[in-house]
Amino acid sequence: MNWLSESIMNKRGVGVDREPVNHHLTEKLQDKYHYTIGPYSRPVMEIQPGDRVIVETRDAFEGKIGEETDKPSELLKLPFLNPQNGPILIQGAEKGDVLAVHIESMSPRGKDPHGFCCMVPNFGGLTGTDYTALLNEPLPEVVRKVKLDEENVYWSRRHTLPYHPHIGTLSVSPEIDSINSLTPDTHGGNMDVPDMGPGSITYLPVRSPGARLFIGDAHACQGDGEVCGTAVEYASTTTIRVDLIKNWWISWPRLENADALMSIGCARPLEDAARIAYRELVLWMTADYGFDKWDAYMMLSQVGKVRLGNFVDPKYTIGAMIAKRYLK
Repeated sequence: MNWLSESIMNKRGVGVDREPVNHHLTEKLQDKYHYTIGPYSRPVMEIQPGDRVIVETRDAFEGKIGEETDKPSELLKLPFLNPQNGPILIQGAEKGDVLAVHIESMSPRGKDPHGFCCMVPNFGGLTGTDYTALLNEPLPEVVRKVKLDEENVYWSRRHTLPYHPHIGTLSVSPEIDSINSLTPDTHGGNMDVPDMGPGSITYLPVRSPGARLFIGDAHACQGDGEVCGTAVEYASTTTIRVDLIKNWWISWPRLENADALMSIGCARPLEDAARIAYRELVLWMTADYGFDKWDAYMMLSQVGKVRLGNFVDPKYTIGAMIAKRYLK
């Protein structure tokens, strides 16, 4: 049996029985990509629950890095990184609902598909930054141009990596704030969770009318932590199906795939992100799967798993997971 038929989205989504309408969010239609996620930007399209959107995302540098001789410090300007498609309005979405985003596929764009991994001054996990203030000189600027296709990422003559794509930034709008596209929080944002790729469903808490979905920051592959600050950043064609779950109040993003459920927390320091993620998973198990709270807490101490999204952004991201077989 296809796991999607038993997914939360399929059981509770209001658009599950609709024949999906396919929408194409091209670069031309998007026109202006966004660096903030909030309730004030002009929507690019409106869809119904259950519809499919084929999205042309740009890389995290919006195409400004083109060669290995380029210097990020000369071409990139913080905080104008991580361009986002959207916002997409979903009919009927209102505060207290949940948006379900099933990533169906991700493929590279362009005649000669490639991505870039960069070391950017004062950015990354093993250097001084504006948030971790040290007196060391910035690490060197390094740009690597990486060929890729839908099977492999050709990192070097020595190493070929598997193509394991995911969406780094997926969000709905906060109720009143506008948050830069580099910062994750309760709305989603730049979570960089490697599990958020094809074959996953992300659940986002709706806080504003229409939900206002933003998506971007495709990664061809990424290790836990995104330690140097960037993954293999590339322009993608990403296909998503979007549904709406009414009257399901959640505080933080959640994720489902064939084998597990995940709660996602974002904070500094890193241990607070882990606490949020595990707390939300305990509450989820208690509310929806019949667990006693303290039984869930102690059980996660035995079988819970942690996924490190990133520890390089203004807030760090942790996913706390439990295998579905323990929920039966």
